[in-house]
Amino acid sequence: MSKQNKKQWFENESFWNNYGPIMFDAQRWAEAPTVANDICKIAGLSKGNSILDAGCGPGRISVELALLGLEVTGVDIIQSELDAAKDSAESEGVKLELIKEDLRNFQSEKKYDAAINIFTSFGYCDTIEEDVKILQNIYSALNDNGFFILECLSRETAILHFTEGEWFERAGKTVLTEFSVEGAWEGLRSKWILIDNKTGERIEHVFVQRLYSAIELKRIMLGIGFKSVEIYGDFDFSPYNEKSRTMVLVARK
Repeated sequence: MSKQNKKQWFENESFWNNYGPIMFDAQRWAEAPTVANDICKIAGLSKGNSILDAGCGPGRISVELALLGLEVTGVDIIQSELDAAKDSAESEGVKLELIKEDLRNFQSEKKYDAAINIFTSFGYCDTIEEDVKILQNIYSALNDNGFFILECLSRETAILHFTEGEWFERAGKTVLTEFSVEGAWEGLRSKWILIDNKTGERIEHVFVQRLYSAIELKRIMLGIGFKSVEIYGDFDFSPYNEKSRTMVLVARK
């Protein structure tokens, strides 16, 4: 089996069943309407425009975008996440087009006015080439002049906000985290331990996220064909500097 065809941790449905409620907590759901509105402002979207949520997960942002009148397509590799997105959309009375596909292989005949990949859903593939392939596939899915918004942990923000670990309680579990640096800040190794507060059952997972600097990603995206890439420290167009909360790249095809 080739390295690219090897099943990677983010393709494991049991991981998302266990860790999804920890990652997508009440705070993350509460901020979704604001993020969706910010996305529309950044990309100049209004009712009837189409958008691709590349790595949509449980539909946290997709549903809010649909509530704003956008035609939303969500792509994810995990069926249980797509099922959760479908349930959320139905409960809100909106329609989502949901596609089960690996973004490394995703090819779209439909072209979109905008695309998003947010909440640090990028950088988990084994190779840089696979990461680039995801960006190329998103580029190909856009209309001419379409926007792509990428929001994720960068090398700079990883350094700014680095901590060796913490513990907290969430979703009926005690959560222990340990973080360490891979190579010359080439990656961030994360170890998450979940202990069920009722049964004492313990599970743990270790993964590494590749860390790109903002300028590295900008150069990659320009090399793919995007005609412009702007870098911000949040969705509100704040500067990407020592006060940045996150990294937001806004690319134009």
